[in-house]
Amino acid sequence: MVNEQPDTATELRARALRLLARREHSHRELERKLSPYAESSEALDVLISELKAKNQLSEARFAEERARQLSRKYGAARIRQDLKSKGVGEELVEHVSSEGDLERARAILERKYRQPATTREERAKRMRFLQSRGFSSDIIFKLLSSRGAD
Repeated sequence: MVNEQPDTATELRARALRLLARREHSHRELERKLSPYAESSEALDVLISELKAKNQLSEARFAEERARQLSRKYGAARIRQDLKSKGVGEELVEHVSSEGDLERARAILERKYRQPATTREERAKRMRFLQSRGFSSDIIFKLLSSRGAD
């Protein structure tokens, strides 16, 4: 239930800090979560500016943490797409590298499929699976051709 009265500046700050204490948020996420409680968009902008100035809200920290969380399941392309959807700036999104993508893809594939692919259909299924996880075609072909040689 949302209060009928908007939060005061102190209450809004406390709400923002509680959200940031749980996990990192992007500028856009925090703005979206706090907007129902703010008196005005100007008050919200002032609060977010203060949080950024005190380094309590950091897009870079959010991007690093989010990329780290997603890297267990997804490739660089999917991580970049997720960060863009969260409102992270283009320069931070491009900072997410595809370094280690081959090892990540190998680990994900081994968790999902215990046995190597023996037929073309199984290889195609694994290719589609890795592609849906955001891995590039180069990584997929390298991985599946090396596994086929084993």
